[in-house]
Amino acid sequence: MPTSAPAGTPGASRADLVADAALALLAERGMRGLTHRAVDETAALPQGSTSNVARTRQALLELAVRRLAEREARVLALHEMPDPAAGSAGLVDALALATHRALTRNRDLTLARYELALEATRRPELRTYFDAAGARFRDQLTGLVTAMGSADPARHALSLVAWADGLMFSCVAGSFSAEAPGLAEVRAGLQELLDGMLGR
Repeated sequence: MPTSAPAGTPGASRADLVADAALALLAERGMRGLTHRAVDETAALPQGSTSNVARTRQALLELAVRRLAEREARVLALHEMPDPAAGSAGLVDALALATHRALTRNRDLTLARYELALEATRRPELRTYFDAAGARFRDQLTGLVTAMGSADPARHALSLVAWADGLMFSCVAGSFSAEAPGLAEVRAGLQELLDGMLGR
């Protein structure tokens, strides 16, 4: 039985359907399970549809990375990021919620991201797409910690991202995968980290 791709938004384009199916396959079967034929089956599209959208494997991977960025932007909810003048609590709440979403109801999307990240280490042309996809969040986070008084915003943004990424990997694919931490636990860890950075 083919994997079921996530339901697309009404009026989703053929490219979005293909990309969503590719992400679903990456989460379930890994990189070796990603083929044009499997994407057609998963998306319930006529044979050859994926090749019409993304003729090569590289093109299919780039399409998946772009779609990943779009969907993760909704998980991260960049529009929900707080006014830095309100203090660190709002940022901690927003980051904790985004991280918890990635650990729970968006777990498959997180798995797909790790598959693509590893593949990008072997494909420099894919690395360009992958790094560009993460730049928007990184830049916004750097701006937020700068406004909160960070003495080293770039390093502190890296530390926050690395902490969240490490937690997600451990709880989605690593030795803590049996049970995801609750939102309160994620929030407590982020608060401790941010307080230490800002000297509070």
